[in-house]
Amino acid sequence: MAELHAEYEIGSGNVFADLALADAQALQFKADIAARIISTIDILGLNQTDAGKRMNLPQARVSALYNGKFFNISEKKLMECLNRLGYDIEISIKPSRQSIGHLTFSAA
Repeated sequence: MAELHAEYEIGSGNVFADLALADAQALQFKADIAARIISTIDILGLNQTDAGKRMNLPQARVSALYNGKFFNISEKKLMECLNRLGYDIEISIKPSRQSIGHLTFSAA
């Protein structure tokens, strides 16, 4: 039996950057928010229709979030959804150690 030797590369932590997509940082930020929305919907035991009503989104957009299709929803709208699901959002701005700053998402 032949031995399999899989080659792999350790990612950067941002799959969008690893794929060399434009605006990778913003895409990762939106993905992180969308993941928190989905996990909160699940924790609250809401179905997609009820979650949509609570977030002021049609059920089809909630379904799109579950399928990773968050590209056509703004960061602002995603944050509004988190607010409607019971989260406070705090934005912190500080000087960057690098010449160009970065955007990160952290949740308590």
